[in-house]
Amino acid sequence: MGGSEKELKDFVREISELPECNGVCKKMYGELIRRVKLLSPMFEELRDGEEELGLDVLKSLELLTTALDSAMELLRSVNRGSKLYQALQLEKMVLEFQHKTQDIAAALSKLPIDELGISDEVWEQTELVQSQFKRAKERLHLADAQLDKDLAILHEEEDPNLEILKRLSEKLHLRTINNLKKESLAIHELVISSDGDPGGVFGKMSSILKKLKDFVQTENPEVETSQDKTSIIIEHKSPVIPDDFRCPISLEMMRDPVVVSTGQTYERSCIQKWLDSGHITCPRSQQVLVRTALTPNYVLKSLIALWCDNNGVELPSKQGSCVNKKPGNSISDCDRAAIDALLVKLVNGSPEQKRSAAGALRLLAKRNSDNRICIAEAGAIPFLVELLSSNDTRTKEHAVTAMLNLSINDGNKRRIVDLRALPAIVEVLKNGSMEARENAAATLFSLSVIDENKVAIGAARAIPSLISLLCEGTTRGKKDAAAAIFNLSIYQGNKARAVRAGIVNPLMGFLKDSGGGMVDEALAILAILATHHEGKMAIRQTEPTAILLEFIRTGSPRNQENAAAVLWSLCSTDFEQLKVAGEHGAEVALMEVSENGTERAKRKAGSILELFQRFDGPSANR
Repeated sequence: MGGSEKELKDFVREISELPECNGVCKKMYGELIRRVKLLSPMFEELRDGEEELGLDVLKSLELLTTALDSAMELLRSVNRGSKLYQALQLEKMVLEFQHKTQDIAAALSKLPIDELGISDEVWEQTELVQSQFKRAKERLHLADAQLDKDLAILHEEEDPNLEILKRLSEKLHLRTINNLKKESLAIHELVISSDGDPGGVFGKMSSILKKLKDFVQTENPEVETSQDKTSIIIEHKSPVIPDDFRCPISLEMMRDPVVVSTGQTYERSCIQKWLDSGHITCPRSQQVLVRTALTPNYVLKSLIALWCDNNGVELPSKQGSCVNKKPGNSISDCDRAAIDALLVKLVNGSPEQKRSAAGALRLLAKRNSDNRICIAEAGAIPFLVELLSSNDTRTKEHAVTAMLNLSINDGNKRRIVDLRALPAIVEVLKNGSMEARENAAATLFSLSVIDENKVAIGAARAIPSLISLLCEGTTRGKKDAAAAIFNLSIYQGNKARAVRAGIVNPLMGFLKDSGGGMVDEALAILAILATHHEGKMAIRQTEPTAILLEFIRTGSPRNQENAAAVLWSLCSTDFEQLKVAGEHGAEVALMEVSENGTERAKRKAGSILELFQRFDGPSANR
C-alpha cells in the first residue's frame, strides 16, 4: 500500500472516530462524518490489493487526501469550538461545510473506480458515496430564523423571556454548568487565537453566555458553582491553562492531583466522589479499577505550582464543584438505581444472583439506548464477559444476550472488543446451547459493523464456528451466521479464512435445496467470495455453472445479480469456464438479463457477453 492510500485510510479512520457533536452544526457535522465513513471499505481493499495503482489513480488519491485533510480540520474545530460562535456565525459555518463537501465531491468525481481493483460490492458502495457527495454539495441548508431572533433578543434584552433562554439552552446543548464551563474555555481559546473582535461578536458571546449561565444555575440550584470560575471576561486575555493540568471530571485546574490504577490523573475530591457513588471504572478510560487507592501525583502538582507562579495565576482553592455525574442523563431514576444494584450482584453475588442480574441487565439493555450506555459506563461488560465462561447454561445465555443488546450502541461495539470479549463470545458460539450460539453469532454480526472489528473477529477464529452454526443451526441461527459471515467477508483477509474453513460446499448445498430458505444469503456470500482468488478456485471445483444459470434465468432480481456476479468472476479469468457456460446456454439467459435485469445484473451480464464475443469459442463448439 502506497503513502497516499495509507494516509487516506488514516484520515477516514480518524474522522470516523471523532466524537458526536451537539449544537447548531450537529446535522452537518454528522452527515459529513457518515459519508466519509462509507469510503472505508474502498481503502481497506486498496490496502490489501496486490495491483500497482496507475498515475491517474494516484493523482486522484492525492486530491482526495487534501480534501479529507481539510475536512478533518473543520470537523475538529467544530467539535472543540464554541457553540455560541457557531450559532452567531451559522451562515459562515454552512458555507464552510458546503466548501469541504464540494472539495471531496470533486476529488471523488475524478477517481477512476474501475482502475482500483476493488470488489463489485465495494465498487457499488463507492459509486453510491460519489452520488451522495454530489447531491450533498447541491443541497442548501436553510437559515434558522428563530435562532437568529432568539440570539438577538438574548443579547439586547436585560431580562429575556425564560422560554427563549430554555430554547437556546437546548438548541446549543448548553444545559449544565459543565457544558457552560466547556463553552467558556472554548470562547477563551478563540479570543486568545484571534486578532481583535471583528463585528463585536465576542462581546455578544460574553453577554449571552452570562445570561445562559444565570438561567442554568436558577434551573439547577443544587449545583454549587463559583461565579469566578464559570464566567469569562473577554477583554482580558489571561493565559490558557494546559489541558494536562485540568481534571477530566471538573475540567478545572487541579489542586491535589492523584493517580488511579489505570494511570489516569484526577483532582482528589472529584475522583473520590466518583468512587464513593459506587463506580468501579475509570471515568476517562472506562477500564475497571483493579484497586481504588489514590496515589498523589507530586510531579504534576509541582508543575502546576510552577506554571501558576510563572504566569501570575493564583493556585486553585479547594474544589467544591465536582458533582457526581451519572452516565445516561435521560435514563429514569428507576432504571439507574436498578443498574447500580444489579452491578453489585454481578460483582459480588452468589451464582444464582449473578444469573438473575445478567438476565435483568439483558432486559434493561433491550429496553432503550440510554440503558445500554449506562450499563456499559457503569462497568458491567467485563463481568458479563466472565459469565460467558460459566458452567450454567442459563447464565451463559443471559450474558451473551446482554452483550448482543449492548452492542446495538456504536460506542459499545468498540468497547466490547477493546475489553477483550471476543474470545469468550467465540467460545460460546462454538460450545454453547443453541440459543446462546445464535445470540453469539448475532453479537458478532452487530460488532462487525465497525471495520476494525471485522479484522479482530476474523483473527479471533470466529469464522469456522460461524460456518458450523450455518450448517447445524435453526433457520434463525443459520441466518444470523450468514449475516455475520457476509459482513466479515467484506474485509479481504476474512474471505480467505472463510474459504479455507470450508464454507463453499455448504453454500452450494443451500442453492441446491432452494426450499431451505437460504438461497439469498448463499448467493450473496458466494458473490463476495468470488472476488478473491481462493474463493474463485473453491467455487469452480463445485461445478456451479448449471445452477448459477438457473438462478440467472428464474431467480429474483437480487439473486440474478449475485449469480451473474459469481459467473463473471469465474469466466473472466478462465476460458474453460466460459466454454462450459456457453455449452449450458448461457448467452441466451444473459441476453435476457442484459435487457431486463437490474443495473448491476445488466452490467455483469454484458461483461460476460463481451467475453463470448471476444473469444467466440463457446458458441462455435456447441
